Amino acid sequence: MSSMNDIAFSIVVPIFNEEENLPELYRRLSSVMQPLCAQGSFESAGFEIILVDDGSSDSSWHIINELHKTDKRVTGLSLSRNFGHHVAISAGLDNAAGQTIIIMDGDLQDPPEEIPNFVAKLKEGYDLVFGVRAQRSDTLSRKVLSWLFWFVFKTLLKLDITTNQSMMRIMNRRYLDSFKQISEKNRFLAGLFAWTGFRQTSIIIKHDPRYAGTSKYNLWKMIKLTFNAVTSFSYLPLQLAGFLGMIIALISFLAGIFLIVQRFLYKIDVAGWASTMVSILFMGGVQLAFLGLIGEYIGRIFTEVQNRPLYLIKEILSDRVDDQD
Repeated sequence: MSSMNDIAFSIVVPIFNEEENLPELYRRLSSVMQPLCAQGSFESAGFEIILVDDGSSDSSWHIINELHKTDKRVTGLSLSRNFGHHVAISAGLDNAAGQTIIIMDGDLQDPPEEIPNFVAKLKEGYDLVFGVRAQRSDTLSRKVLSWLFWFVFKTLLKLDITTNQSMMRIMNRRYLDSFKQISEKNRFLAGLFAWTGFRQTSIIIKHDPRYAGTSKYNLWKMIKLTFNAVTSFSYLPLQLAGFLGMIIALISFLAGIFLIVQRFLYKIDVAGWASTMVSILFMGGVQLAFLGLIGEYIGRIFTEVQNRPLYLIKEILSDRVDDQD
């Protein structure tokens, strides 16, 4: 068994239906971390791989179980259901015991072989180092969705955040302990990491094609992520809605005066049932859109007030001494 003091590195990897990638992920992570720990004169238990199963419906948890039996440095967390990518990462961070913590996705698009570069950069005195993709190895539709996401995010927010960044990053224990104080339920991690401050920098990393399987971020999930990101960090959409509402009200007022003048001064009957209906439908649509926007913010308030746990863990696979207490 290893204790928390033995662990130099914790690698947190969220897993959702990645059965085809898990064996290769473990092989490449082990081949990178073993010599890295040897260079630092750590014991063989100098790193842990935390695989967080986010309610997978395939055999991912079974494979994690087998990896844990083979190598006790593999820790498995099985969440009770699918809580989402960013929450799964948060669960891994909450259970990371290493002095240096690394986050990466399980699809191997961010290569584990980049980890030594992250470690070297962190040693320059930074608290957090994140990866920026030199070039995306995605389908055209994924590239377009990603571009739209960052465009909307950067346009609506005043948060200083680097675009096209990956989830792959490294942080020290001091930073993680501070970050864990953030308790909000609706999470956009890239924004939260940028919000925290501390000494941060980036490095350029490769972005490989998916090793196997397909991306779990479809159009609907990207739209949800965009709404979550924007509403978590800005009131600007509400301000824009109010501003647009005043503009429409002013235009409607001027149009009303114009119609009254036409009717009483120039004796011109204002015909136009179609234009009247178009105006009514337009205003109705705008009002419903604004109500939906307000509902997004109220929904987030409701979620925070409920104060439910961020996630629930169904099963843990770990040989750490602190996990046995």
